[in-house]
Amino acid sequence: MASSKMIIDALSERMTGHANRVMIGLNWTLVEGPTGIGLAHTPVRGTSGCYGLSNAGELSGKPLSTFAVGLTSANPFDRALALAAINAHHNNFSLTGSSANGIDVAANQQNKTVVIGRFPGIRNRLPEAKVIERNPGPHDFPIAAAPELLADAKTLLITASTLTDGSLSKYLALAPDAFTVLMGPGTPLSPSLFKAGINILAGFVIDDKEKAFIAIAQGAAVKALKSCGRNICLQAP
Repeated sequence: MASSKMIIDALSERMTGHANRVMIGLNWTLVEGPTGIGLAHTPVRGTSGCYGLSNAGELSGKPLSTFAVGLTSANPFDRALALAAINAHHNNFSLTGSSANGIDVAANQQNKTVVIGRFPGIRNRLPEAKVIERNPGPHDFPIAAAPELLADAKTLLITASTLTDGSLSKYLALAPDAFTVLMGPGTPLSPSLFKAGINILAGFVIDDKEKAFIAIAQGAAVKALKSCGRNICLQAP
């Protein structure tokens, strides 16, 4: 199974272009590249390791590849910028694919499903799924329960935020035979991830960049982003 370093190296390989604009919004971090716009969850202020960026105000114009190295930074803001820059490279405007989302795919599997991260509407669509959450709510499971739950999983849905906290490879290793979906607007739509054991990439491509910038500047959550682009679902060959 692929290590975190292997996954990061594969995603960062051959990145080209510079960041036209960069925004760190309340909920989403955005990087605009020459051929696409990338998103990543903005870390909650007060998260361990969070501190202001010393080069704030100077990020536009930097090569996308220089952001990508921040995926292993101790500062969660650096990691969010890194994933957004990676997605600006991979989730390009011309990309095509199925319009299904990850929950649609999991619902079709109809077997033992474990979800890493709480997604909007997950309880209605997948009422039998076991949800593992860093800050568990009612009926959720803590991260410590992952080894036991994943040992029996047939379908695994993983939030793309596991790329920014370095836990993706751990979850993949705990369920090597599960049908695995990496999902969310921060998902890199890169076929290199299929080699890591992921079967489906369920991400998002921004089509209306100006609308996306305004929405994110005003604190947009996932629902508000839907009108700015489209779901893209890629399946491993």
